[in-house]
Amino acid sequence: MTTATAPGKIILFGEHAVVYGQPAIAVPVTQVQAKVDVDDSPRPGVWVHAPDVNLHEELSRLAPGHPLGEAIRSVFSALRVPPPSSADRKEVNGKGGLAITITSTIPVASGLGSGAAVSVALIRSLSAHLGHPLPDEQVSALTYEVEKIHHGTPSGIDNTVVTYAKPVYFVRGRDGEPPTIEVFPIARPFTIVIGDTGLPAPTKEAVADVRRLWEADRTRMERLFAAIGSIVRAARQAIEEGHPERLGPLMDENHALLQEMTVSSPELDRLVEAARRAGALGAKLSGGGRGGNMIALVEGGSASRVANALREAGAQRGIVTTVG
Repeated sequence: MTTATAPGKIILFGEHAVVYGQPAIAVPVTQVQAKVDVDDSPRPGVWVHAPDVNLHEELSRLAPGHPLGEAIRSVFSALRVPPPSSADRKEVNGKGGLAITITSTIPVASGLGSGAAVSVALIRSLSAHLGHPLPDEQVSALTYEVEKIHHGTPSGIDNTVVTYAKPVYFVRGRDGEPPTIEVFPIARPFTIVIGDTGLPAPTKEAVADVRRLWEADRTRMERLFAAIGSIVRAARQAIEEGHPERLGPLMDENHALLQEMTVSSPELDRLVEAARRAGALGAKLSGGGRGGNMIALVEGGSASRVANALREAGAQRGIVTTVG
């Protein structure tokens, strides 16, 4: 059996604006993860078991465009190996078929990168089991292609931070150029509380809505994107210089801009306000918005108080994570 895991992620700053050339900062959340086990099977074919979503099916029976099917096929294509088929009884390494089991503790459609984490773990475990583990750069690239199914026009940040499992400063490449990915030092660790609204984060729809706003009034939207870019650069400087307390006001500013871009929601705003009232240094939505998660910067001693306040305000769960 070959096993691989991949963490969740949060975007600290820069969501949505990153699609339009502005920088973003994202960090892994190791408290939650996706896990994929690949094992030989006496049955021909590639059998996919994802109990979290009640999926138990052979690869050839998955509908075209199914994210798990596309991730699996991308590995066989990258390795130039035909997948075993239950129909013609092709074997892998002379051992029959494969059984792939996928589990995850990352909430689905919540902005924590569950889709990217599953793809990264799947691509890594399958390629390693086939004897040719793919390098990080290729794992990230294949995951990005699967992310297009989930999000339409993804920024590329989810696949990047989940693949490398390190804090990254990310600038999307233009005109087909590769993205700029910089792992940067965290001079002083800081604590983030993640509050989950319990509502799906319809990232694909939110990204499309922002694009429609941009097409309708490019000058206004470019101004908002540029303001977010300035916040991201200031945040990186604060993190590198060991002043994470400066991130609080920047979070508040970033959230206000995202509200103006129509990607927040009453549920997210309620949690953001609850975190601030409970003593958070700052708070904002994280990810695609409209649902999913918000994040709050806290001093170590106030993490439990803020997490409790979020639950009282309607959060389905709270995750406390240390960055750095």
